[in-house]
Amino acid sequence: MSEVNQFGQPVGKALPDWQPRPWPQRVTLEGQYCRLEPLECRHANALYAAYATAEDTRSWTWLLREPDESEDAYRQWVDSVSSLSDPIHFAVIDRRTEMPVGSLALMRIDAKNGVMEVGHVHFSPRLSQTPMSTEAQWLLMHYAFNTLGYRRYEWKCNSLNAPSRRAAQRLGFQYEGCFRQALVIKGHNRDTDWFSIIDSEWSLVDRALRTWLAADNFTADGRQVRTLQSLRA
Repeated sequence: MSEVNQFGQPVGKALPDWQPRPWPQRVTLEGQYCRLEPLECRHANALYAAYATAEDTRSWTWLLREPDESEDAYRQWVDSVSSLSDPIHFAVIDRRTEMPVGSLALMRIDAKNGVMEVGHVHFSPRLSQTPMSTEAQWLLMHYAFNTLGYRRYEWKCNSLNAPSRRAAQRLGFQYEGCFRQALVIKGHNRDTDWFSIIDSEWSLVDRALRTWLAADNFTADGRQVRTLQSLRA
Protein backbone atom coordinates (compact mmCIF):
# COMPACT_ATOMS: atom_id res chain seq x y z
CA MET A 1 0.00 0.00 0.00
CA SER A 2 1.38 3.39 -0.99
CA GLU A 3 1.91 6.01 1.69
CA VAL A 4 1.39 9.78 1.37
CA ASN A 5 3.86 12.52 2.32
CA GLN A 6 3.17 15.89 3.92
CA PHE A 7 2.20 17.32 0.52
CA GLY A 8 -0.43 14.69 -0.13
CA GLN A 9 1.77 12.96 -2.72
CA PRO A 10 1.96 9.14 -2.90
CA VAL A 11 5.49 8.01 -2.08
CA GLY A 12 5.26 4.23 -1.91
CA LYS A 13 5.35 1.78 0.97
CA ALA A 14 7.82 2.70 3.72
CA LEU A 15 10.71 0.28 4.29
CA PRO A 16 12.23 1.61 7.53
CA ASP A 17 14.32 -1.49 8.20
CA TRP A 18 15.69 -1.96 4.69
CA GLN A 19 19.43 -2.51 4.37
CA PRO A 20 21.50 -3.24 1.24
CA ARG A 21 21.74 -6.97 0.68
CA PRO A 22 24.91 -9.07 0.57
CA TRP A 23 26.58 -9.49 -2.80
CA PRO A 24 26.12 -13.04 -4.15
CA GLN A 25 29.23 -15.18 -3.98
CA ARG A 26 30.78 -17.97 -6.03
CA VAL A 27 29.21 -20.67 -3.87
CA THR A 28 28.21 -24.29 -4.47
CA LEU A 29 24.47 -24.97 -4.26
CA GLU A 30 23.31 -28.56 -3.70
CA GLY A 31 20.08 -30.04 -5.01
CA GLN A 32 18.70 -33.57 -5.28
CA TYR A 33 19.09 -33.83 -9.07
CA CYS A 34 21.89 -31.35 -9.74
CA ARG A 35 24.50 -29.17 -8.13
CA LEU A 36 25.53 -25.65 -9.10
CA GLU A 37 29.26 -24.94 -8.96
CA PRO A 38 31.04 -21.69 -9.81
CA LEU A 39 32.02 -22.02 -13.48
CA GLU A 40 35.74 -22.73 -13.87
CA CYS A 41 38.09 -23.88 -16.61
CA ARG A 42 37.92 -27.44 -15.26
CA HIS A 43 34.30 -27.55 -16.50
CA ALA A 44 35.06 -26.30 -20.01
CA ASN A 45 35.93 -29.50 -21.88
CA ALA A 46 32.93 -31.45 -20.61
CA LEU A 47 30.56 -28.52 -21.17
CA TYR A 48 31.80 -28.04 -24.72
CA ALA A 49 31.17 -31.75 -25.33
CA ALA A 50 27.68 -31.52 -23.79
CA TYR A 51 26.72 -28.61 -26.05
CA ALA A 52 28.15 -30.52 -29.02
CA THR A 53 25.54 -33.28 -28.53
CA ALA A 54 22.92 -30.93 -30.01
CA GLU A 55 21.91 -31.66 -33.61
CA ASP A 56 22.55 -28.05 -34.60
CA THR A 57 23.37 -24.63 -33.11
CA ARG A 58 19.83 -23.36 -32.62
CA SER A 59 20.37 -23.13 -28.84
CA TRP A 60 22.86 -20.33 -29.56
CA THR A 61 20.41 -18.18 -31.55
CA TRP A 62 19.23 -16.13 -28.58
CA LEU A 63 22.57 -15.97 -26.75
CA LEU A 64 24.71 -12.85 -26.95
CA ARG A 65 27.63 -14.91 -28.27
CA GLU A 66 28.16 -16.93 -31.41
CA PRO A 67 29.02 -20.66 -31.07
CA ASP A 68 32.64 -21.32 -30.21
CA GLU A 69 34.61 -22.81 -33.08
CA SER A 70 36.71 -25.09 -30.89
CA GLU A 71 37.06 -26.50 -27.42
CA ASP A 72 40.03 -24.21 -26.86
CA ALA A 73 37.99 -21.14 -27.81
CA TYR A 74 35.26 -22.14 -25.36
CA ARG A 75 37.85 -22.71 -22.62
CA GLN A 76 39.25 -19.23 -23.24
CA TRP A 77 35.76 -17.75 -22.85
CA VAL A 78 35.23 -19.63 -19.59
CA ASP A 79 38.57 -18.37 -18.35
CA SER A 80 37.57 -14.79 -19.22
CA VAL A 81 34.38 -14.92 -17.13
CA SER A 82 35.28 -17.27 -14.29
CA SER A 83 36.54 -14.57 -11.94
CA LEU A 84 33.89 -11.92 -12.62
CA SER A 85 31.70 -10.65 -9.79
CA ASP A 86 28.92 -9.69 -12.22
CA PRO A 87 27.85 -11.83 -13.95
CA ILE A 88 28.60 -14.80 -11.72
CA HIS A 89 28.46 -17.92 -13.89
CA PHE A 90 27.54 -21.36 -12.54
CA ALA A 91 27.98 -24.81 -14.07
CA VAL A 92 25.07 -27.23 -13.65
CA ILE A 93 26.39 -30.64 -12.55
CA ASP A 94 24.29 -33.78 -13.09
CA ARG A 95 24.52 -35.60 -9.77
CA ARG A 96 24.05 -39.01 -11.43
CA THR A 97 27.08 -38.65 -13.68
CA GLU A 98 28.97 -35.85 -11.89
CA MET A 99 29.34 -34.17 -15.30
CA PRO A 100 28.51 -30.54 -16.20
CA VAL A 101 25.52 -30.29 -18.53
CA GLY A 102 24.84 -26.55 -18.79
CA SER A 103 25.40 -23.14 -17.27
CA LEU A 104 23.56 -20.02 -16.10
CA ALA A 105 24.45 -16.85 -14.24
CA LEU A 106 23.41 -14.24 -11.72
CA MET A 107 23.83 -10.82 -13.31
CA ARG A 108 22.91 -7.12 -13.21
CA ILE A 109 23.32 -7.38 -9.46
CA ASP A 110 22.01 -4.37 -7.52
CA ALA A 111 22.68 -5.14 -3.86
CA LYS A 112 21.64 -1.66 -2.73
CA ASN A 113 18.10 -2.24 -3.95
CA GLY A 114 17.98 -6.01 -3.57
CA VAL A 115 17.57 -6.81 -7.27
CA MET A 116 19.29 -9.27 -9.58
CA GLU A 117 18.67 -11.20 -12.76
CA VAL A 118 19.19 -14.75 -13.95
CA GLY A 119 20.72 -14.86 -17.40
CA HIS A 120 23.28 -16.41 -19.78
CA VAL A 121 21.17 -19.57 -19.57
CA HIS A 122 22.64 -22.23 -21.85
CA PHE A 123 21.41 -25.77 -21.26
CA SER A 124 22.69 -28.73 -23.29
CA PRO A 125 20.34 -31.49 -24.55
CA ARG A 126 21.39 -33.48 -21.48
CA LEU A 127 19.80 -30.83 -19.27
CA SER A 128 16.94 -29.21 -21.22
CA GLN A 129 13.42 -30.24 -20.25
CA THR A 130 14.54 -32.38 -17.31
CA PRO A 131 13.80 -31.99 -13.58
CA MET A 132 17.45 -30.88 -13.29
CA SER A 133 16.79 -27.82 -15.42
CA THR A 134 13.93 -26.73 -13.14
CA GLU A 135 15.96 -27.46 -10.02
CA ALA A 136 18.92 -25.44 -11.31
CA GLN A 137 16.65 -22.41 -11.63
CA TRP A 138 15.12 -23.05 -8.20
CA LEU A 139 18.54 -23.29 -6.55
CA LEU A 140 19.47 -19.79 -7.73
CA MET A 141 16.05 -18.36 -6.80
CA HIS A 142 16.32 -19.89 -3.32
CA TYR A 143 19.81 -18.46 -2.93
CA ALA A 144 18.59 -14.99 -3.96
CA PHE A 145 15.48 -14.85 -1.76
CA ASN A 146 16.14 -17.14 1.21
CA THR A 147 19.90 -16.82 1.69
CA LEU A 148 20.57 -13.25 0.55
CA GLY A 149 17.16 -11.64 1.16
CA TYR A 150 16.74 -9.95 -2.23
CA ARG A 151 13.40 -8.30 -3.04
CA ARG A 152 13.25 -8.83 -6.80
CA TYR A 153 14.53 -11.50 -9.18
CA GLU A 154 14.40 -10.79 -12.92
CA TRP A 155 14.28 -12.73 -16.18
CA LYS A 156 14.75 -10.97 -19.51
CA CYS A 157 14.71 -12.39 -23.01
CA ASN A 158 14.38 -11.50 -26.67
CA SER A 159 10.70 -10.85 -27.33
CA LEU A 160 10.87 -13.35 -30.19
CA ASN A 161 12.28 -16.11 -27.99
CA ALA A 162 9.05 -18.00 -27.34
CA PRO A 163 10.71 -20.92 -25.47
CA SER A 164 12.31 -18.51 -22.99
CA ARG A 165 9.01 -16.68 -22.48
CA ARG A 166 7.24 -19.97 -21.78
CA ALA A 167 9.99 -21.09 -19.40
CA ALA A 168 9.77 -17.86 -17.38
CA GLN A 169 6.01 -18.08 -17.01
CA ARG A 170 6.14 -21.79 -16.19
CA LEU A 171 8.59 -21.11 -13.36
CA GLY A 172 6.33 -18.41 -11.89
CA PHE A 173 7.78 -15.17 -13.28
CA GLN A 174 5.28 -12.41 -14.00
CA TYR A 175 5.39 -10.62 -17.35
CA GLU A 176 6.01 -6.89 -16.95
CA GLY A 177 6.31 -5.55 -20.48
CA CYS A 178 8.49 -5.03 -23.52
CA PHE A 179 11.46 -2.67 -23.87
CA ARG A 180 11.37 -1.88 -27.57
CA GLN A 181 14.65 -1.63 -29.52
CA ALA A 182 16.59 -2.32 -26.35
CA LEU A 183 19.65 -3.89 -27.99
CA VAL A 184 21.39 -4.67 -31.24
CA ILE A 185 22.48 -8.32 -31.11
CA LYS A 186 24.37 -10.10 -33.90
CA GLY A 187 23.30 -7.41 -36.35
CA HIS A 188 19.59 -7.64 -35.50
CA ASN A 189 17.21 -5.53 -33.45
CA ARG A 190 16.21 -6.97 -30.09
CA ASP A 191 13.07 -6.00 -28.23
CA THR A 192 13.43 -7.29 -24.66
CA ASP A 193 10.62 -8.79 -22.58
CA TRP A 194 10.89 -8.33 -18.82
CA PHE A 195 9.65 -10.81 -16.19
CA SER A 196 10.11 -10.88 -12.43
CA ILE A 197 9.36 -12.60 -9.15
CA ILE A 198 9.17 -10.37 -6.08
CA ASP A 199 9.60 -11.38 -2.45
CA SER A 200 5.87 -11.29 -1.66
CA GLU A 201 5.28 -13.88 -4.42
CA TRP A 202 8.21 -16.10 -3.56
CA SER A 203 6.59 -18.33 -0.92
CA LEU A 204 3.94 -19.56 -3.39
CA VAL A 205 6.49 -19.99 -6.19
CA ASP A 206 8.89 -21.78 -3.84
CA ARG A 207 6.23 -24.14 -2.48
CA ALA A 208 5.08 -25.07 -5.99
CA LEU A 209 8.64 -25.71 -7.16
CA ARG A 210 9.46 -27.88 -4.14
CA THR A 211 6.28 -29.90 -4.61
CA TRP A 212 6.90 -30.32 -8.34
CA LEU A 213 10.49 -31.47 -7.76
CA ALA A 214 9.48 -34.06 -5.13
CA ALA A 215 9.97 -37.70 -6.10
CA ASP A 216 6.26 -38.49 -5.72
CA ASN A 217 5.40 -36.00 -8.48
CA PHE A 218 6.94 -38.30 -11.07
CA THR A 219 5.77 -41.66 -12.37
CA ALA A 220 8.08 -44.65 -12.71
CA ASP A 221 8.88 -43.63 -16.30
CA GLY A 222 9.71 -40.05 -15.27
CA ARG A 223 6.51 -38.27 -16.28
CA GLN A 224 5.22 -35.43 -14.12
CA VAL A 225 2.01 -36.02 -12.17
CA ARG A 226 1.09 -32.35 -11.72
CA THR A 227 2.33 -29.29 -13.60
CA LEU A 228 3.96 -26.31 -11.97
CA GLN A 229 1.11 -24.09 -13.13
CA SER A 230 -1.49 -26.32 -11.45
CA LEU A 231 0.51 -26.34 -8.21
CA ARG A 232 0.43 -22.52 -8.09
CA ALA A 233 -3.29 -22.34 -8.85
